[in-house]
Amino acid sequence: MNGSPTPSVCWLKNPGITTLTLFDYSGLRNRFWALSQMQLAHARLAGTPGLTFHRMMGSGGGNGFSVAPNWGVYALVGHWTERSAAEDFFANHPWYADARAHSRDRVTFYLQATLTHGEWGGGNPFTPRPEDYDKHAPVAVITRATIYPHKLPDFWRYVPRTSASVYGRPERLLSIGIGEYPVFMQATFSLWTSGAAMTEFAYSSTHHKEVVQLTRARGWYREELFTRFRLLDVVGDWPGLDVSALLHKDVGPLP
Repeated sequence: MNGSPTPSVCWLKNPGITTLTLFDYSGLRNRFWALSQMQLAHARLAGTPGLTFHRMMGSGGGNGFSVAPNWGVYALVGHWTERSAAEDFFANHPWYADARAHSRDRVTFYLQATLTHGEWGGGNPFTPRPEDYDKHAPVAVITRATIYPHKLPDFWRYVPRTSASVYGRPERLLSIGIGEYPVFMQATFSLWTSGAAMTEFAYSSTHHKEVVQLTRARGWYREELFTRFRLLDVVGDWPGLDVSALLHKDVGPLP
């Protein structure tokens, strides 16, 4: 989305950590359960110790960047006061136990924000630690935007082509389009071999630069957010992602 973010000036004594979990569901029964959780999970997650922000998200068809939904892949973004609260949730919470029972593949990325700009739901849940950024280490990026309804045709005319261009980059380890609601609340999650590789794509890709310019010129977004993360840990497996090779890169030390 916006390829030239500026750091947030909001600081907290304890910045906490963020998790992003991807779930892959197969079979009609399991996929119906997953779809129902887009509404039903919120009540079960409310009051979870240490969870200060969460969003349930679906995904797009194909490579994830499509107006057509993918009924099998969903995501949960959470921000936590500390890592131990997140670990207790994944080990003991009844909702996650149900999600684990219904899904065939799951992976959770533990993340620490190093740069953030913008808002999500009227505020920014992430507090950056820019001193933890290492441009040679793996990084993850979350972008998220709410699109003005009257701008939707223009937005969808350009963005899928830009999103597809990332697939030619060998430094891209994973990228997926996700969102709270189809079509007009869109987000992306991407994982890169290094911060330097991610930045090089952002500034050298013709399609990406075009969309950044159009974003500014045409005012597509009512609200947008860009956050870059240090990758702390990966737990689980995901099709096409070599987790063991990733963890041999410069990940950690863990907080």
